[in-house]
Amino acid sequence: MWLILPVVPDNLLLVLCLLILEITICQTGSYIPRTLPLWNWECINEKCLPLKATHVSKLQSLETCNMLCSSQQIWPQPTGSVSLSTTAVPVRADMFQLKMVSAPSRIVHEHLQDAFSLLRDDLRLMERRVRSFEEWRTVSVRIVVNGSGDPRMRLDTDEGYSLSLRPVEGTGVALMADIAARTFCGARHALETLSQLVWIDSYLGSLLILEAARIDDAPRFRYRGLLVDTARNFFPIQELMLNIDAMAASKMNTFHWHMTDSQAFPLFTNSVPEFWNYGAQTPGDVYTPDDVRLVVRRARLRGIRVLIEIDAPAHVGYAWNWGPTAGLNDFVVCLNAEPWFEYCGEPPCGQLNPLNPRVYDLFERLYNEILQLTGVEDVVHLGGNQISDRCWAEQYKQNNSMELWLHFTRSIIKRLESQSENLPNLMIFWMSHLSERFKSDMREYIQHIGFQVPSVAWAQKYVTGIRTILSHEDAWDLNTGQGAWYEEHSGAPYNSWQRMYEHRPWLKHASGIVEGAEATVWSSTLSEGGLIQRAWPRAAALAERLWTDRPEGATRPVHARLDVHRSRLVSRGIQASPLWSMWCTQNTYTCG
Repeated sequence: MWLILPVVPDNLLLVLCLLILEITICQTGSYIPRTLPLWNWECINEKCLPLKATHVSKLQSLETCNMLCSSQQIWPQPTGSVSLSTTAVPVRADMFQLKMVSAPSRIVHEHLQDAFSLLRDDLRLMERRVRSFEEWRTVSVRIVVNGSGDPRMRLDTDEGYSLSLRPVEGTGVALMADIAARTFCGARHALETLSQLVWIDSYLGSLLILEAARIDDAPRFRYRGLLVDTARNFFPIQELMLNIDAMAASKMNTFHWHMTDSQAFPLFTNSVPEFWNYGAQTPGDVYTPDDVRLVVRRARLRGIRVLIEIDAPAHVGYAWNWGPTAGLNDFVVCLNAEPWFEYCGEPPCGQLNPLNPRVYDLFERLYNEILQLTGVEDVVHLGGNQISDRCWAEQYKQNNSMELWLHFTRSIIKRLESQSENLPNLMIFWMSHLSERFKSDMREYIQHIGFQVPSVAWAQKYVTGIRTILSHEDAWDLNTGQGAWYEEHSGAPYNSWQRMYEHRPWLKHASGIVEGAEATVWSSTLSEGGLIQRAWPRAAALAERLWTDRPEGATRPVHARLDVHRSRLVSRGIQASPLWSMWCTQNTYTCG
């Protein structure tokens, strides 16, 4: 299957051939010698194979072969019916036009217009020097959203969509894309899929698009997340927003912002400014309310919720060490306890005082401000990671840790209840050994409680019958194999994209219990400039597993599609790590 060039006058076609074979004509009128490319990629038995280039009439770039060969190049792969043309035509970003929007509310209408502008921005990033002789097609996009008037990503959001792309009869130079969805988020996903039908051809120097397509699609799981820890080391807002762009390209829908930990409290809050005063690592390493709004806006237009976690009651530090100064008694106990490894996972240690009612006053103010900043009201993450039995046992000898944990949890939930008429649909806690009595002792809240489960063993022991977010560190922790700063060995094995892709733990869980899953990026040994290459494209492997969840493993066609997706991310300015050498990219079915 070959690229079908647009119908153009003979003299312009001759110029095109000359450009490929011999010369490039610059705007200045000068000539730059060029030679025939070394390779022509041919689709043989559904594989793109390199052959020595011998003639321009049979010249096809690797990018175009990848898109026209029968293996679908959409990531994540759609779950419904798919029909893709094997013909491509040239397009330009500025010739994509939003012709019609039908939306149930003004805000959804505005979000759709903004999301369409983002699609054109992505295509502009891909465009290189434009050939003036091409007969580009116009692409008119019509969008109909006939369901929810709320553009936010919620647990009950229908993310399904249908997309059709076809030539407009009688024009010869126009395509029409029709998108139908129940929600803004579904329509946004359709725009992402449409953008993935476009690519840059390195031989022609032009954007190309499939001439026709028909796709019906919807995700397997409704929670598809990526955690980024900004407490142990700080990441600039621009890096976080680039990460959100990568998530959107892979149709992930939850940015779990692990904002605080014992090492730092980098969030400036108007309601409790003392946290930042006592907890920021440096005056510049802080996220202001305006910073958070920027991230939330970036995410919302891309169908992503921003879920901010203020970890508690463990994993707290000097940010809470101002109670006595303010005449409010101790908020934190075991602060900087030694030896630290007997009280916490990493220094400085610290755990909240569950018997000080002022602690809950502060949380009520914090959660209210976070709700106002993010607009996420149906899901809340309440922390609960690595609670130290020893700390509370030494401080409160008359109480056991389980009772204190239940008291703390119940008190926090009651404060959430006081803020609104209804509890959040899902209140997430990190799973721990102290979680086993939740089903019996928190019975009145159990339908709203979910556990984020970092361990396969814990899932099998504690989770029966409770809503879960699976976050298995032995498959989806993006730091494994890097080693810990306090150890001399490399730690657990590196989680390759293949391992992330093939892990399907929900097969052992009761139907309807698993809400979804999440990969994690902890930042003890990671800082500014390293986030994107640490997470991508491996996080995209989990993204497809959660969206599509086909039984196939990390086969060679999947490897080839992920390599194409990685190239797509790079073309959008997201510097994802290579999966292998460039030679293997060009010889996909020879490597491995």
